[in-house]
Amino acid sequence: MNFGKVAVLFGGASAEREVSLMSGSGVLKALQSRGVDAHAFDPAQRDLSELKRDGFARCFIALHGRFGEDGTVQGALELLGIPYTGSGVMASSIAMDKVMTKRVWLAEGLPTPNYRLLRRGDYDRKKVVGIPDELGLPVIVKPVREGSSIGVMKVQGYSGMVDAVEQASKLDADVLCEQFIAGDEVTCPVMGSGESARALPVIRIVAPDGNYDYQNKYFGNDTKYVLPCGLPSGEEAAIQEIALKAYRVLDCRGWGRIDVMIDASTRKPYLLEINTSPGMTSHSLVPMSARAAGMSYEELCVHILSTATLEHAKS
Repeated sequence: MNFGKVAVLFGGASAEREVSLMSGSGVLKALQSRGVDAHAFDPAQRDLSELKRDGFARCFIALHGRFGEDGTVQGALELLGIPYTGSGVMASSIAMDKVMTKRVWLAEGLPTPNYRLLRRGDYDRKKVVGIPDELGLPVIVKPVREGSSIGVMKVQGYSGMVDAVEQASKLDADVLCEQFIAGDEVTCPVMGSGESARALPVIRIVAPDGNYDYQNKYFGNDTKYVLPCGLPSGEEAAIQEIALKAYRVLDCRGWGRIDVMIDASTRKPYLLEINTSPGMTSHSLVPMSARAAGMSYEELCVHILSTATLEHAKS
């Protein structure tokens, strides 16, 4: 396809800038290797209006987190009339907010761990310390609108709750306290839109001490990625089915990745969150799963670029 002049948006101003720089550099190199007229564009250093001025025909969004994955950049590109990869404004905005995502999934009958939302200024020490009485221990504490496991803490006892909430609140006004599900941690990439969307192979993640944090995600070499996932017969298909439902009910498009925990005792899957602009680094999971499905990194990047569109174009 003749894509015209393509901007690869990466870097940005979020807490995930470092990861985005790695993702975008890989995407840029891959597209250029396939003859695409692709150029780097960092929204933290250039105004988005320059995309129109400089004649860019479409954008590959390799931004992560706020101001890139949350509907803000998507809205700007809609106004500029420049097609972009990934989900539209509303789906991106909802997916970036872990609590709003949970509310939609629960309304649609999809399983996700129990939770409590703490809004800054609307909770005190007594309320925070009492959360394990509702959710049990351990408790997962995380900022509502951050990715890459930034600010996420696993609290083992009552005494750790205040510090965990305090740390998370430095990154977001709202803090999510979530029931911990002990068992297999898996992820499932999805490609496409609507009923034509399809799930890629499931990856089982085995992190050191079960701690799949920022360091183990992107920089360490101790995390094991099991692919084929090795789940019991029928479980991978069930995970793919629930991932597709979770993706579709949010009206996601293009591509995404759904993270799931499988309860060790009941084998019931619980949806954790969805990523609408997943990582594309050397440690990233979507390229890994796509490769298992027979698609190279370069082919994956070109395919994602080919799905770039505007929200109104869907109708």
